[in-house]
Amino acid sequence: MLCVLASPVRSFSWTPVRSEDALTQSIDVRAEDASSNTTLLGNGRQTDVQWDAYSLVVKGQRVFINSGEFHTFRLPVPDLWRDILQKFKAAGYNTISLYTHMALLNPAPGVLDFNDWRAVQPLYEIAKEVGIFIVLRPGPYINAETTAGGIAHWLTSTVNGTLRTNATDWYESWQDYMHGIVNNTLGYQITEGGPILVISYSYIIDNEYGQYPDTHAEYFAELEAFYNSTGIVVPLTANDPGEGDNWVTGTGAVELYGLDAYPQGFDCSTPENWSPVVTNWHSYHEDLNPWQPWYFPEFQGGAFDAWGPDAAGYENCRVLTGADFENVFYLDLWSTNAKLISYYMLYGGTSWGGLPFPGVYTSYDYGSAIAENRVLSWKYPEVKRQGLFLRSSPEFYKTDWVGNSSSDAVTVSNPDVFVTYLRNPDTSASFYIARQNDSTSTDTTTFKLNVTTSAGSLQVPQVASNITLSGRQSKIIFTDYTFGTSSKILWSTAQIMYAGRIGDRDVVLLYGDSDQGHETAVYFTGTPYSQANSSDVTTSPASESNATVVNFLPGIQGLVTVYDSTEQLVLFADTVTAGNFWSPDVPPIDTSDALGAYWQFGTNTSVLIGGPYLVRNATIAGSTLALYGDLNATTSLTVVAPPSVGTITWNGAQLSVDAAAGSGLTHEGGFVGQLALSASASGISVPQLAGWKYADSLPEVQSNFSDAGWTLANHTTTVIPFPPYYGDGRILYGCDYGYCENINLWRGHFNASQDTQWMNLSINGGEAFAASVWVNDVFLNTSYGNSTNDQNSIVETDQKFYFPEGSLNIGGDNVVTVVQRNVATGNEEKSPRGIRGFVLNTGDFGDWYVQGKIGGYTNYPDKVRGVLNEGGLYGERAGWHLPGFDTSSWEARDLSQGLPNSTAGVGFFVTTFDLSIPAGYDVPIAFNFESELGQTYRARLFVNGWMMGQRVANLGPQYQFPVHQGILDYNGTNTVAVALWSMESTAVSPTLNLTVQGVYEGGVGNIALNNPGWSATGRETSA
Repeated sequence: MLCVLASPVRSFSWTPVRSEDALTQSIDVRAEDASSNTTLLGNGRQTDVQWDAYSLVVKGQRVFINSGEFHTFRLPVPDLWRDILQKFKAAGYNTISLYTHMALLNPAPGVLDFNDWRAVQPLYEIAKEVGIFIVLRPGPYINAETTAGGIAHWLTSTVNGTLRTNATDWYESWQDYMHGIVNNTLGYQITEGGPILVISYSYIIDNEYGQYPDTHAEYFAELEAFYNSTGIVVPLTANDPGEGDNWVTGTGAVELYGLDAYPQGFDCSTPENWSPVVTNWHSYHEDLNPWQPWYFPEFQGGAFDAWGPDAAGYENCRVLTGADFENVFYLDLWSTNAKLISYYMLYGGTSWGGLPFPGVYTSYDYGSAIAENRVLSWKYPEVKRQGLFLRSSPEFYKTDWVGNSSSDAVTVSNPDVFVTYLRNPDTSASFYIARQNDSTSTDTTTFKLNVTTSAGSLQVPQVASNITLSGRQSKIIFTDYTFGTSSKILWSTAQIMYAGRIGDRDVVLLYGDSDQGHETAVYFTGTPYSQANSSDVTTSPASESNATVVNFLPGIQGLVTVYDSTEQLVLFADTVTAGNFWSPDVPPIDTSDALGAYWQFGTNTSVLIGGPYLVRNATIAGSTLALYGDLNATTSLTVVAPPSVGTITWNGAQLSVDAAAGSGLTHEGGFVGQLALSASASGISVPQLAGWKYADSLPEVQSNFSDAGWTLANHTTTVIPFPPYYGDGRILYGCDYGYCENINLWRGHFNASQDTQWMNLSINGGEAFAASVWVNDVFLNTSYGNSTNDQNSIVETDQKFYFPEGSLNIGGDNVVTVVQRNVATGNEEKSPRGIRGFVLNTGDFGDWYVQGKIGGYTNYPDKVRGVLNEGGLYGERAGWHLPGFDTSSWEARDLSQGLPNSTAGVGFFVTTFDLSIPAGYDVPIAFNFESELGQTYRARLFVNGWMMGQRVANLGPQYQFPVHQGILDYNGTNTVAVALWSMESTAVSPTLNLTVQGVYEGGVGNIALNNPGWSATGRETSA
């Protein structure tokens, strides 16, 4: 399957592929031929994406794939996708990993929907504009903690064969969806030119799937044959869920093997308890596929959280996978020589509507570096420091794994320290990656290290006392590192955040913790303007060469100019200050270059910016540097730019800045100033929610209700491989009748006699489900699902419901009404969601009827919000949650009063509120229920028609629900509806308010609304 290609590659040319304008400021113009000791491999269908044992080679450029996961379906506001991609790019990432969701794109047999927020091409265009590659992952199965693993619900009840095998009807079922993906993607492959070539270089053709038995392998072979027949030419990859040796050889083997890893697991309840790093990944790779680059399609970037009162919450997940985890585990992953890595998730988003699988609640924040509300979390600076180092360091893209301190390859003075040695075979640049030998240790450990350099074997540091690891910390010790065009670092125990060429000077930004000492030996060149403007920095000559040893003493805070000359600028900052720096690349002025926004391909020009909350992008036109970004406070501004720059603008407004020479920063292209947050930012606020209107939303339990228009549940067979437990053989699984998600209602008729005393029901709804049961108009009880996090469990109840005296119509028709909350479909894919057993103590049930989302999956009226937004409550079927529905005749009743008479049931509460947020601000807003648990209610939160939250007050944990601009109208009237389900005959008193979660001056602007209002078409209009 692999094709050997003979064309050479210049691994460190780093000249833009297309843009001649950018050549004048290429950060690295070396052109040594690196192909003498490596053979490029490809798939035989194209030559733009090749690889060897080291890395991908894209259009002749060696590339380190630094990627993060992002799901557009968890942020259904297309104008905000640019915000996420810009935040990825600002942290040094060059790629996003993108799942698409079959259930949303192929909601019914023969139906494809790539409209509105489901479209993929707008994201491709934004990625081209921002300069981000895409690993496209269409599945059909994606897992992603989403319902049925992304597989369309309709086929879980219509495909007889086993899903994700070579079963004939499964093969037929995914054809439309996959053709839809291909037809929307073909023109965007990197091989096509223009906007097309910058989007997709790799497909992951299914997710976390074993190669055996043969039905699995033959299924993969079918997927590959499909792609190969459709014009997809980019490489095909797969992600092995563990060290299972899947998909490397044999039937169904893919072109690039990848391994997924979540070493911390998903228990966020004790976030300070760490698992040790995995120690065999390099040897596993060497034994399995050493001719390929080492690829991790998913590496842990956070963790999902489970239902339950003891749930940890996502802030704990953020601690479990925090900056120390990123530092230790990510650098340890680099030490295995991995050169293709994607972190899952980098932005999690919201599992709104019926998106989540049963094990998780609405939020999919994931403890990510970018929080659910799009705010940069405290984890973000660490991934930015790492990402900008990777972007700056092409020598790191091709390294041999030499050995570690367990062998003779590395000598370290302290046995409590573990060091791995990587070396570039062409330049001899070396990278010693150090961590605690016990990676879970919180001890402070110091050591010296023997390193190999062009000046001979040395022990470092030489002037400073030791290298320090403060507990859970990892470091890279560099030797013979090149920055800019030709400048050299002989060794450094200080970390490197940025290295490149700004104007006609080589620039490097070093950093380290302020309570530690650090040391760097640099070959200074050029005529110096100034040197070491801090008493905490000392310099001395290196004994082995003409390098200068710079000793950074503990206590440095802020930015220090180490060396400022006509040819070089060497800077040092403490770790926190370094995390406040940005390095936006500067694309060429000629916008006709399709790769113009792509670092390494369209541009190698960048600037250094310190201070702002976010720098989104930068351009240079003539002598003007135009910066665009966000502020959350008044801040100082530090700029290092080409000396041709004389004017700086921020979001279009010219700044008053001073040349920075007087501050000791730099004599060429350095500026200092201040960015002031506008006074209007302090006046942004949100109103209180008041003026609620109320209506009953459970007419089904009233004596005059007719279910004649409902769907008769009379099937006696099902493809779902879980038969009923008891009853008369009828299948009462919602999806068998087209009602697959959210709340379903069942009505079972029976004639009662004097001996009729009880019924037994077995109800299945997934983890954390619930079902309330009435006979006629009398409430009987509520069944509750559990809160386990076993994604493969079939969670159900088996319960007797006794009929109270006087509740039955003896000798006449009686009706059992069941309101059942389906917590989506589990990863077993075919789930018996519904009533799995029904029996009376005497006599038989007559007809059963079912109702769910109006129109089911074939004819639902809300095509914008899509198939997963609504459920079967009467208020949803009537459209009470939609903007513009007339509630003027409804009862005035505050949400905090709950349902009238403290009864069990369902009611809708609706109100409106106005927002007036000035343009030019990104203001995350959240809806907050009371944080305490214990009340026996569930609430479905609708904002302008979008179901943005599921509050489960008796179980938890979530009570806060961020809602984005684009769903919220920031300058207009907004509708909020709460479907309140009181599950016991006790009083409940929910509270709901709005909070501002931050004010950020800037943003991406022009956020369109797409909130269709109420229409009677397709809706129920009377009970």
